[in-house]
Amino acid sequence: MGTSTAGSGLQRLLSKACDIHPEETRATLASFSLVFMLMTSYYILRPVRDAMASDWTDAEVSWLWTCTFFVSFFAVSLYGAVVARVRFQRIVPTVYTFFAASFVLFYFGTQYIAERTLLDKSFYVWISLFSLFHISVFWSFMSDTFSKPQSLRLFGFIGAGASIGGLVGPTVATFLVGDLGTDGLMLMAAVLVVLALPLVMWVQRLKSSDLHNEAVAARTEDFEYIGGTPLAGFGDFMKSPYLLYIGLFIFLYTAISSFVYFELKNLLADFDREARTQIWGGMDLAVNSLTVVVAMFATGRFAQRFGVSATLALIPVLICGGMLILAAAPLVSVVVAVQVARRAGNYAVTRPAREMLFTAVSRETRFKTKPVIDIVVYRGGDMLNAWAFTLLTSKVGLGLGAMAAVGAGIAALWAAVGVYLGRRFREMDPPGNSRGNS
Repeated sequence: MGTSTAGSGLQRLLSKACDIHPEETRATLASFSLVFMLMTSYYILRPVRDAMASDWTDAEVSWLWTCTFFVSFFAVSLYGAVVARVRFQRIVPTVYTFFAASFVLFYFGTQYIAERTLLDKSFYVWISLFSLFHISVFWSFMSDTFSKPQSLRLFGFIGAGASIGGLVGPTVATFLVGDLGTDGLMLMAAVLVVLALPLVMWVQRLKSSDLHNEAVAARTEDFEYIGGTPLAGFGDFMKSPYLLYIGLFIFLYTAISSFVYFELKNLLADFDREARTQIWGGMDLAVNSLTVVVAMFATGRFAQRFGVSATLALIPVLICGGMLILAAAPLVSVVVAVQVARRAGNYAVTRPAREMLFTAVSRETRFKTKPVIDIVVYRGGDMLNAWAFTLLTSKVGLGLGAMAAVGAGIAALWAAVGVYLGRRFREMDPPGNSRGNS
């Protein structure tokens, strides 16, 4: 009786948060917990990575972002080959196991390699790949687990698990880096990824036992269709206007991200690495504290009431306003405020809305083309925008205010693309097991 009452109370609370139906509760909470574990591990490592960047010049970091792009291109091609040959149920745990093992290898490298410059730069590139790859695979998994109508109600709440992980991860990094050092945090992140693996298998079972989403459940012929050449995802991306606009949406986001990141990197150059780790961790805490409430209680309801177009355009419009303020008052405090608003808005609103777009495409698109967009396009945008920032500041001589004015124009275009994508999404039917083009 007590258990039933507690369950009913939990159901009522969840229904108020995001209109979760009773049969969706376990799958939603398991998915929430899974992304929480994954993002906690990433956010333990993120401040370690970002603290390294202030040791290097803008040109060095631009070269590292260039390397990240090419590594991402190779990784996505390899992932395409894995998807073609590995059983569907093993794809997600295989990816996460691989990354956990890599963190252990980096840890041992720090113990036995005396000259660490190359190792540090390799770690910087690798974590930059992990930051997108692990979450892209997660959302592919989610779009293959939940239906299109469910995604509108539930993805905002599930995404809040990432935000809570973003609170716990930097808290761990900030308070334990003094005792464990940056190297010990690598092992801790690896353990968390391994502990997330049972949740992957549980969600796979709940997809049929609780959700009864047989229409989006994998069948033998689906596995065969997901196969093909490792580069198939790139070809499909180039053929679909819908996917190209999603790629453009992400590219414009990276332009704003690169601008703010480089400014902050240069501002923190005078601090030592541990202090930088604490500062970046503190910013992560601020971002995710703001994100978690919005994602859990507002995003899903906003998307249902105003539609995907308004949801995708909301943060770009706010960032456009922030950039105009920064152009008029080019102050460090405004840069920090824009950074917090940009990242919190992305995690709480923009990213869940963007993931809804993939519930209207085929299974092959979700597992082969989506990583091309999430990783290669994203890192390609990072690379091009990093060099653009270096050129405009070092060669042309633009200051903070002028760069902010450029950023305002980019944010306005970003908002317009979001409106267009939302309209296309509304017009598209859920693909089910269709094999048609997206």
